[in-house]
Amino acid sequence: MDTERLLLAITGAVVGVFGWLLVGLYINRREYARRARNAGRAVYFELTANQLVIFTALSYGAFGQVSRATFDRLLPELATWLPAGELQSVALAYLGHDGYEQARTDSSLPEDVRRMILRGVNDAQRAALDLIRPRIFSKREIADLDRYATAPQRALVEAAAREPSS
Repeated sequence: MDTERLLLAITGAVVGVFGWLLVGLYINRREYARRARNAGRAVYFELTANQLVIFTALSYGAFGQVSRATFDRLLPELATWLPAGELQSVALAYLGHDGYEQARTDSSLPEDVRRMILRGVNDAQRAALDLIRPRIFSKREIADLDRYATAPQRALVEAAAREPSS
């Protein structure tokens, strides 16, 4: 075997290895982004459900259970995908659940304090939802979410978003 063929074979092998490496990294990155986005979507819907529970408590005094199971399970994926500010906003929304529980269970709280707590927790939920919604859904998907919601569902979500902070 002459030197020229050997160099061509080595060059071809190196180019092939780097090509496969780049393709593998690209495929891996796309899969990671898809999984992280799906995790964000699951947390988004859990936050939405929690925000409606909190809004119902604030508006009507009917307290339900809030959930954090999805957030707890998917936090590692969210922590590597979301920027620090957005992750903090989502985490604060879930940390507010302790305040919600106090408002729900402590009958000695004055009503104005209870409402302040619920408004703060409601605002934290809304802020988290507003931050992550455009990151996890395309503009077309957001339009579809809004279009397929029933009129009462849209009214409830809009009312929760408009609930004054003071």
